[in-house]
Amino acid sequence: METLASSASAWGLLGLLVAWVIYVYLKRQSPGNETMRDLGHQIRSGAMAFLKREYSVLVPFVIVVAGLLALAVGWRTAVAYIAGATCSILAGLFGMSAATQANVRTSEAARSQGQGPALRIAFFGGGVMGLSVASLGLLGIGLVFLWVGRAAESEAAFRIFSEIIAGFAMGASSIALFARVGGGIYTKAADVGADLVGKVEAGIPEDDPRNPATIADNVGDNVGDVAGMGADIFESYVGAVIATIAIAATSSVIAPGQRMAAVTLPIVLIIVGLIASLIGVAAMKAYGQKGTPERPEGGIGGFNAEKFFRTKGVYHTREMTLMELRARQMAWAVKRTERLWRRAWDEASRPLEPPPKSPEDDDDFWY
Repeated sequence: METLASSASAWGLLGLLVAWVIYVYLKRQSPGNETMRDLGHQIRSGAMAFLKREYSVLVPFVIVVAGLLALAVGWRTAVAYIAGATCSILAGLFGMSAATQANVRTSEAARSQGQGPALRIAFFGGGVMGLSVASLGLLGIGLVFLWVGRAAESEAAFRIFSEIIAGFAMGASSIALFARVGGGIYTKAADVGADLVGKVEAGIPEDDPRNPATIADNVGDNVGDVAGMGADIFESYVGAVIATIAIAATSSVIAPGQRMAAVTLPIVLIIVGLIASLIGVAAMKAYGQKGTPERPEGGIGGFNAEKFFRTKGVYHTREMTLMELRARQMAWAVKRTERLWRRAWDEASRPLEPPPKSPEDDDDFWY
């Protein structure tokens, strides 16, 4: 297990290589007509300008915190902190570059080729972010393990290793905090500004290209939901793994002879997870190679998962479109509601029968 954990950085580099190949594939797709290219360029340049400005503020903060860590904890923890912050920045940057390239290309694929190619391009656009997050996290954790953890033998050495690798998680958390909050504030400000200026003041529809705030709104969606979310996911991913490693390195429950196996177990698990992700990306590439975009019948080696898992009941349901199914459900609900209201109305409209006459109501009863 220790040998496999030592190859974590190599697996991280492989994941980054696959992400780069997917990015090159995305750039080769058609970006559409001149209007689409112009709008896509404006959104991409605005998103990159925001990231450049945001990172120019974060870099001095990271340097100051790293200096304080070097003085208070140790220089190796400070180096790990800088490495974690750098990987978090790169994860957001790689994801943003792929997303802004995939946006307009997905629209063009949907317009000219159909649903299948559009789904494939959109999936690969998000796949670059996912592979970048997993690969950069694995690369950073693997390098720290090779640097400090692999040579640890004593209890004190494992404790030092847990302190150093915690600095990597802290660096990722620092970037995620500002990227997520900063991107979210910009997103909401641009969204509200676009609505106020466009729909309220100018009286033009939402997301109209004549409204400059619409571009800012789309830029905000990218910087908040792509770069900010990517840094946030990277922090969660790295934090969960490093917390497990720190517990394995310092827990008194684990026997000293089993401590290295406990430390390397989380690293091995995320290596397996990255391999599974690569297989999933390859499966998405293979799916839909045959057939039409409207009804893809492709699969891996001729295997079609839809046909394999189809049952008789699912088959009859599948023959109806989703809109037909929802329409029938709505019609049934309306008819049932109408019957219930009609029954209630009949009950309310029925004339009340006079109460039975008692002997006291007879005038002769009292005489």
